[in-house]
Amino acid sequence: MWGSRKLISSGSRFLGVRRSGCRVAQADCPRSTASAGLEIGKSKILCLVRAHFRVRRWNFVAVPSHGRRVYSENQLSWTLPIKPWIFSEYRIMWFKSCKMTFVCFNRMKSYRYPWTRLYSTSGTTVDSSEVKTFLALAHRWWDEQGVYAPLHSMNDLRVPFIRDNLLKTVANHQPGKPLSGMKILDVGCGGGLLTEPLGRLGASVIGIDPVAENIETAQRHKSFDPVLDERIEYRACALEEIVEETAETFDAVIASEVVEHVTDLETFIQCCWQVLKPGASLFITTINKTQLSYALGIVFAEQIAGIVPKGTHTWEKFVSPEMLESILESNGLSVQTVAGMFYNPFSRYWHWSENTSLNYAAHAVKSGAQEHQVPVESVLKEETEELQATASTIAGVREEVKK
Repeated sequence: MWGSRKLISSGSRFLGVRRSGCRVAQADCPRSTASAGLEIGKSKILCLVRAHFRVRRWNFVAVPSHGRRVYSENQLSWTLPIKPWIFSEYRIMWFKSCKMTFVCFNRMKSYRYPWTRLYSTSGTTVDSSEVKTFLALAHRWWDEQGVYAPLHSMNDLRVPFIRDNLLKTVANHQPGKPLSGMKILDVGCGGGLLTEPLGRLGASVIGIDPVAENIETAQRHKSFDPVLDERIEYRACALEEIVEETAETFDAVIASEVVEHVTDLETFIQCCWQVLKPGASLFITTINKTQLSYALGIVFAEQIAGIVPKGTHTWEKFVSPEMLESILESNGLSVQTVAGMFYNPFSRYWHWSENTSLNYAAHAVKSGAQEHQVPVESVLKEETEELQATASTIAGVREEVKK
């Protein structure tokens, strides 16, 4: 990568490795014959700066091209303008241009280029093992004191959260039916616990669920109310099965307590984006991926207190707000709100919280077609300008090293 090996002659000097807690592994980096000492080519690395500057403490961080900071905890002492292909969930950055991996032990968000989408080859987002779990509980959805009691109580938070954010986009609304005229898709609707309250607010709601027995329970319950029978439609299917026929149809998509059960979150979010109208809203409630969520959400709630049945959740499928926000943003959904939620098992009530370490709710808005599409010409121009600036910067650094 560099024409001179002086930059890496001392491992303790390079990026303050020993002081920052980061580890750098370098192997077979190609030498450059260019005057700047760089082989630009298809390289996505913008700049690597030596630790020549006498700074007592360095914090390593990478910054994507749009300049957004990728660090969530400590104040930065210095910033390296590096453009990675991807930050993985396990804090590892891979660079294709040279065989180099930076492993960082600090928390970082996951970023992808906003114009790049990663498509799944699985073909479905439904986990068959999850279907079996919910199949066994299909008849218990409307037992307010049973295993779904926390979801009944959650309506006190999630219904106003959805209603109030949707009303921000409407100039006038009918008293008693504030969501009248809106089309809403409730993904993973189960027995219709959230679908029915939205229907009572005046919205036309389609509830979908891959478990046919859940849909039967929902159909049976809504039949007792003729008004809901007209406003609500239920279908036993997965989200990806209706994407083509419902493209850009809905004013809102709800995925409440769903994303922690899907097999492919990226594909799931892409499907949500496709069925939303431009400027429409996506609402998600889910569980954070933390040690606390494992201790309370699985060990306590499932194995000790029995608040939810054993095997309902898999900790590896939990997703942090940072990861979720990254996936949403990279798929054309602008995150508007992220709010923490806390369930008190003794009072059986939910409360809003500033802490998102357990449960949280997110609201995102689909960008307009023109906003989301990034012209290829402008991207290439920006890349060229940045690489040229990088070359001149590295040239200056090398001259200083020689002195």
